[in-house]
Amino acid sequence: MTDAPHATPLADQAEYAQAVQVAVDAAAAYYGSGDSALDDDAYDRLVRGIEAYEAAHPEHALPGSPAGKVAGGAVVGDVPHTVPMLSLDNVFSAEDLAGWVAGLERRLGRPVEAWSVEPKLDGLAVSARYQGGRLAQLVTRGDGVAGEDVSHAIGTVVGLPERLPEPVTVEIRGEVLMTSAQFEAANVARTSFDGVPFANPRSAAAGTLRAKDRKYRCEMTFFGYGALPLPFEDGSPLAVRLRELPHSQIMELVVGLGVQTTGATPVGVIAVATVDEVRARVEEIAGLRAELPFGIDGIVIKADLAADQELAGFSSRAPRWAIAYKLPAVEKITKLVEVEWNVGRTGIIAPRAVLEPVRLDGSVVTYATLHNPADITRRGLMLGDHVTVYKAGDVIPRVEAPVVHLRTGDERAVVFPQVCPRCGGDIDTSQQRWRCVRGRACHAVASVSYAVGRDQLDIEGLGETRIVQLVDAGLIVDFADLFTLTREQILALDRMGETSTDNLLAAIERAKGKPLNKVFCALGVRGTGRSMSRRIARHFASMDAIRAADIDGLQAVEGIGPEKAAMLVEELAELAPLIDKLVVAGVTMTEPGATGPGTGAADEAEADADPAVSLPLTGMAVVVTGSMSGPLEALSRNQMNELIERAGGKASSSISARTALLVAGEKAGSKKDKAAALGVRIATPEEFAAMVHDFI
Repeated sequence: MTDAPHATPLADQAEYAQAVQVAVDAAAAYYGSGDSALDDDAYDRLVRGIEAYEAAHPEHALPGSPAGKVAGGAVVGDVPHTVPMLSLDNVFSAEDLAGWVAGLERRLGRPVEAWSVEPKLDGLAVSARYQGGRLAQLVTRGDGVAGEDVSHAIGTVVGLPERLPEPVTVEIRGEVLMTSAQFEAANVARTSFDGVPFANPRSAAAGTLRAKDRKYRCEMTFFGYGALPLPFEDGSPLAVRLRELPHSQIMELVVGLGVQTTGATPVGVIAVATVDEVRARVEEIAGLRAELPFGIDGIVIKADLAADQELAGFSSRAPRWAIAYKLPAVEKITKLVEVEWNVGRTGIIAPRAVLEPVRLDGSVVTYATLHNPADITRRGLMLGDHVTVYKAGDVIPRVEAPVVHLRTGDERAVVFPQVCPRCGGDIDTSQQRWRCVRGRACHAVASVSYAVGRDQLDIEGLGETRIVQLVDAGLIVDFADLFTLTREQILALDRMGETSTDNLLAAIERAKGKPLNKVFCALGVRGTGRSMSRRIARHFASMDAIRAADIDGLQAVEGIGPEKAAMLVEELAELAPLIDKLVVAGVTMTEPGATGPGTGAADEAEADADPAVSLPLTGMAVVVTGSMSGPLEALSRNQMNELIERAGGKASSSISARTALLVAGEKAGSKKDKAAALGVRIATPEEFAAMVHDFI
């Protein structure tokens, strides 16, 4: 978790007035089209700066200020809400949360008996009014008092049925959003008509919900987070239940009516009894954020009991019994300065965005991933564009789309390369990912350097300088040629004496005996790395079996889907000459201990016994943190991951509710605290070594 963000400082009345105008304009764009010149984090900081200035200079407060207003006071609708549709106040740290809880319990005069905790979805708040079981009206939040009628969208939102199984009259409130898959489909549809992609999933959902006469259809999803009776049904049995039931049970009631709620998300709605459980639940949801199929920007914490909610009441813009625990921003707006074209070790020509530096989720981002030339075209990116940038899986920064309405006319088209940026050769543009026609030979030094690295063949004495010498001398074109080098050829190289030559030849000879997973990893197959190479080698046991596998056979390996399997088949066919050279050179092509297809009749009985059943870590996700000690002291992190997978487990780098075990060494840090909060089993390096001693 992060500390509470600072407010934007405002030095004087002129800066304050300008900040009010910027915030109002940004809110109008955000709650209108969904596009804003400010991202959420920048807007929140600006509004907090306005609030701080007004607290210090109340005589300067402008009537149009967004402070203390739902939607920043920017949106006015024409359909009155039956009950004000308020925003939530925010906290940004565990300390803030503890202070809010203490304040609520002081107001109640007693501890809160039960809490509900659920994700805060990043979409558009709406109320769905059912009359006699039929969805009669759909209304946006607007300014909280009245919203916009978007009933034309009825029938286009997954999770919001047009009819309920019972003829009840009720208002269900929730969030309309686009999942990652829906957003991609929406951008394909939109760009095929007008060539301009949506900036982000939220703007896509906001624009789609309001659009009446589009020539294309975009699917959206609804998740309910509340229900209340309509005024003319105030005395009905359902109305009584909605006033008396805890929030968590109301959500179960809504599910029973056939409406999707946040309980249907991978993290669900959970009722807990203590503040410690609330904190653990917050950590759990935050840890799963990157794996969710839609965006969340926080976690909502509510007093679960109706009596607590009634006693706590409301402020002018928010309920006092609920709070939003905001998570660090994973999306920001910055400027696309340039596009660089880099050639990878397999010959792939990959574009990379050069950005105006921006702080994103705790780090400064200057570069971001762009998939391929077709992706640049599809997203309509131009140099000088303001673009939304997000962290994919909370790790890799990627450019999403341009913020088109911020264009000034000075933007320039992205220039695609006409020849390979590295060797000047021809480019194969037949597929979306462009590639130098020379393939790996274009970047032989990088390809060989990768293959001989510590986590692959681990050939000591072969640094990049030596590899450049070998390539320039025409002695190697790929790493298989290393195994045919003679003593005389190496001695002829600059600064190579007899001892260093003999040492290098010995290291190359040792590399022949590396297990299949190391050899496969050294091939640098697209879409694989160390972990995937280990899984493939362990599943098939021999290179012959891997090469014989078709798309269906490869999908039997955990983590390989249809698209990756097809790519692997294609890549292995392309690598056939290199693999054949390795076989001729006598490089090991089997995985010790593996009993997959192709291991021979002698191993059939052992294979039939399914050896995974006896492995100590079978089915367990294991995370390692801190410094190892005892029998594991000399192992690198990658070697620890290999050990975990040899023992049947799955190595992971982050703690979540799915983690089965944390191996915590000295200076374990926050991962150990998080594991303890989630109830994850924690073992010392010595305890873990005892568990897997047969595999060390």
